[in-house]
Amino acid sequence: MTFKTLLTAALAAAILAGGAAPTIAAPRMSAKAAVVSVTASSVDAAGRKVAAWQLAHMDNFDYVPVAAFRKDTEAPRDWIQAAFYIGLYTFADATQDPYLTTAILKHGEAQAWGFDHRPRHADADATGAVWVWAAGRTKDQSKLAPIRARFDAVLADPSTVSLDFAPKPAKGDPYCQARWCWSDAIFMAPPAWVSLAKVTGDRRYLDHADSEFWATTDYLYDKTDHLYFRDSRFITRRSDAGAKIFWGRGNGWAYAGIARILQDLPANHPSRPKYEAIFKQMSAKIVTLQGADGYWPVSLLEPQKTPETSGTGFFVYGLAWGVNHGLLPRAKYGPAIDKGWKALDAAIEPDGRLGWVQRVGVAPDQVGRDDTQLYGVGAFLLSASEVRKLAQGSASKGLTSR
Repeated sequence: MTFKTLLTAALAAAILAGGAAPTIAAPRMSAKAAVVSVTASSVDAAGRKVAAWQLAHMDNFDYVPVAAFRKDTEAPRDWIQAAFYIGLYTFADATQDPYLTTAILKHGEAQAWGFDHRPRHADADATGAVWVWAAGRTKDQSKLAPIRARFDAVLADPSTVSLDFAPKPAKGDPYCQARWCWSDAIFMAPPAWVSLAKVTGDRRYLDHADSEFWATTDYLYDKTDHLYFRDSRFITRRSDAGAKIFWGRGNGWAYAGIARILQDLPANHPSRPKYEAIFKQMSAKIVTLQGADGYWPVSLLEPQKTPETSGTGFFVYGLAWGVNHGLLPRAKYGPAIDKGWKALDAAIEPDGRLGWVQRVGVAPDQVGRDDTQLYGVGAFLLSASEVRKLAQGSASKGLTSR
């Protein structure tokens, strides 16, 4: 058994044993004031259980079918693990859990705060948000050296390639992936760039993120339906029923990404009203598409067929974040958050494994109870971090960056 296996097993045991900071029970609230009908302690327990299962399975990914991107799942610096650690550090901060914090810092140390072989790819940028968090958590700016070198190289020679997803070399990624030409990228890259600008005071990172975000949004955001196409290939594509194809998780990535950008965007930034406007537009649309059981469909404009927890996790996170930060009215969005959280909680297996996570893909697809993935857990932990605040009745009255 490796040291990492021993460490994660010990961490999992400590988390489940409740050895971290105690949870806070929700204060008594009137039915009119309540946003969710769950307690903070129950949300914490669910989050710890799911986190513990995942941390205990970071050395063996046999539960991911070989044909379902197991190799990508094993890559410690790629987007799949990055999405998990982003959710984990958010939940660690929300609960003040030292065991979770230790697990994240150990991961960063093992990776020397570095990146994979792709010098300018949003999926490879994603882990940068974890390194920025770690530098702030430990007050150690040296952890930022690799990300600054990486992003500075992009600033020195920014790409102007077309955002059309189709052109592709014989081997390798589409040419446009040197930029943010797919909806997932909105979660992966710009929040890392914006957070780096915040901690370093270097406005260049923010300017680049802002410019590229709006280039992507102008290209992929449907101004009628207020949803994102996954990439240019889907703009004219239609389902068998003739509906536009808006991928559930693809929009979850974008929606959660916008919330994460707003988290660190200066209150007086000239683009802030535009970000808030698009966040509110998406929120108003998303809340109408929730299925009867609380999950969002894998194809947002088509009927709900099965549960799906990764898109649902991101939507619950974004809606709860919006209420907590005063952008969304509690009365309108509270029921959807409450129903969505209960759906996510119902998808947890007795051992803590989160089920019904659509496999790695680019479009709506089938999903089964046994399907699980790190990004689904990351989305779950992000949502838990915000729902627990609602359950505590301590929603912020103003944006945290103000």
